[in-house]
Amino acid sequence: MLDILVYEEQQQVAVGEAGPCLEYLLQHKILETLCTLGKAEYPPGMRQQVFQFFSKVLAQVQHPLLHYLSVHRPVQKLLRLGGTAPGSVTEKEEVQFTTVLCSKIQQDPELLAYILEGKKIVGRKKACREPTPLPKDTASHRDKDCSHDGAPARPQLDGEPCGAQALNSHMPAETEELDGGTAESNLITSLLGLCQSKKSRVALKAQENLLLLVSVASPAAATYLVQSSPCCPAIVQHLCQLYRSMPVFLDPADIAALEGISWRLPSAPSDEASFPGKEALAAFLGWFDYCDHLITEAHTVVADALAKAVAEKFFMETLQPQLLHVSEQSILTSTALLTAMLRQLRSPALLQEAVAFLLGTDRQPEAPRDNPHALSAHLIGHCDHLSDEISIATLRLFEELLQKPHEGIIRSLVLRNLEGRPYVAWGSPEPESYEDTLDLEEDPYFTDSFLDSGFQPRAKPRLAPATSYDGKTAVTEIVNSFLCLVPEEAKTSAFLEETGYDTYVHDAYGLFQECSSRVASWGWPLTPTPLDPHEPERPFFEGHFLRVLFDRMSRILDQPYSLNLQVTSVLSRLALFPHPHIHEYLLDPYISLAPGCRSLFSVLVRVIGDLMQRIQRVPQFPGKLLLVRKQLTGQAPGEQLDHQTLLQGVVVLEEFCKELAAIAFVKFPPHDPRQNLSPAPEGQV
Repeated sequence: MLDILVYEEQQQVAVGEAGPCLEYLLQHKILETLCTLGKAEYPPGMRQQVFQFFSKVLAQVQHPLLHYLSVHRPVQKLLRLGGTAPGSVTEKEEVQFTTVLCSKIQQDPELLAYILEGKKIVGRKKACREPTPLPKDTASHRDKDCSHDGAPARPQLDGEPCGAQALNSHMPAETEELDGGTAESNLITSLLGLCQSKKSRVALKAQENLLLLVSVASPAAATYLVQSSPCCPAIVQHLCQLYRSMPVFLDPADIAALEGISWRLPSAPSDEASFPGKEALAAFLGWFDYCDHLITEAHTVVADALAKAVAEKFFMETLQPQLLHVSEQSILTSTALLTAMLRQLRSPALLQEAVAFLLGTDRQPEAPRDNPHALSAHLIGHCDHLSDEISIATLRLFEELLQKPHEGIIRSLVLRNLEGRPYVAWGSPEPESYEDTLDLEEDPYFTDSFLDSGFQPRAKPRLAPATSYDGKTAVTEIVNSFLCLVPEEAKTSAFLEETGYDTYVHDAYGLFQECSSRVASWGWPLTPTPLDPHEPERPFFEGHFLRVLFDRMSRILDQPYSLNLQVTSVLSRLALFPHPHIHEYLLDPYISLAPGCRSLFSVLVRVIGDLMQRIQRVPQFPGKLLLVRKQLTGQAPGEQLDHQTLLQGVVVLEEFCKELAAIAFVKFPPHDPRQNLSPAPEGQV
């Protein structure tokens, strides 16, 4: 039959007309008969042959066939037939069949309505188009004739009373039936079933077909896909099922080890160590990556609907209860999983939903006793959790969040509290340059009076730092201020032939370039906002996020080494942002802070003051400190020492000050985030 149909079409003189053999195939419902034989598997193996025949006919016959009722109805039946047999022997033929259908829809998006409609919709539409019953032959001929005229009988997508609008007015009940799982299989459910195949090639091909389907160019077809099919709910439902299939507790280190999982390679790498739940975790991360890729590639209408479905059904209903759980294991696992998902996330629509879910939408300055977004408050509180593991996992989450290209993240966590520069003291006019105020030998930061004065950083208050600096002089003084913080008796890097802060400069330059390119389109100013003397002064609150980080930083000498590394890593990420207010507040030691305010530099100064007192109580401090540094770098055996936590904290403190000096060096003078930064010559910055 296939050879006859192809040969007839090749011999056809009039383009676009159906030959007698094709007319016979359509009028006598040959495809319906083949579907019946395939369903009955009579003779045995007939189902595979039917799938192959349908695929070849639709692919090789150039005449448009899916517009005919006697074609798209058996196509729907065949899809239902495949969908009822998951893991069947016909999976290969089924995925080939769906490939042909998706390619046809890609060529003509209006075909989507033909293939997706269910029995009830077909009946209602047919009744709408045919107010009076017709004999079967007449109906068949009329369907054929309409197709030849270019206006075939079909479920309309737009523009007609019986089209998408009429369909959508009846859709709630229909959609409910689809969501409830009682509706019969169609192309969407068939593809989703094949996506879950144990055969990796079949699953991958089905995912590619679904990706092709959601990227249809027609807005009407995309709207039909969202409103009249179970596409988005079914995709998200599978994501939730995969999440629930994982073990209740997973080690964060095991989750981080599967970082390379993608939807094209969803299986866990064989060279990685095995652990309980490894395959389930790989399947979940692979499907989440696929959802993110779908949202990236899909039509805007489909992408927005799918992103909202992920936010509502997965983020809100499935993940949030675990993040707010009282069980430490639930908090730890869900936080580590969320971090892994953020690392994979690329689509702007899903990132927008994730940011709203995690941080809320409020962008007004915070107050110490306000009632912030519930989940955001819990997550920030987890950064200072009694469990060090939870604190580290949550800090990693925020570090990952800060690397995402969304301005709302840094604005919600930091910038909204720095607007108007309320951290700057009001008072005497500011000097013309740093040289007028600097005397490092008598710097009040290092006097006892500073430590007892309640965060008054300078003897003579200033209105604000100068907005136009002498670049070379200023960067030298800022770098020296951080490098001189740690006293010589607490420094050990020189004894191991390690150079100074310049070891961090190369990495800081690359990270700053990356951050600058990420924020280039956000329109940030190049200089701090001038203080308005007519604006009423408001008390400064650094915000809940910076408050937790500063509190953690103030306890660096008493916290575990791994926790200190993570705290300083997050603060370094913040300091890299090229916003003048962030640069001024976190990296400028010479601003006059308003009464009661603290900055990163003032917190570090207080830590140094505490260290100077505690050094006196540790016998053989320099030798023990050097031994601890050697242990941390793997140059000495890891034996337990007295004051181990203190000594490790001192090492982290020295390295953090060098890192901040390097960041200040590569950021100053302030770069325009909108310009293209050329890479530094090798060996230079």
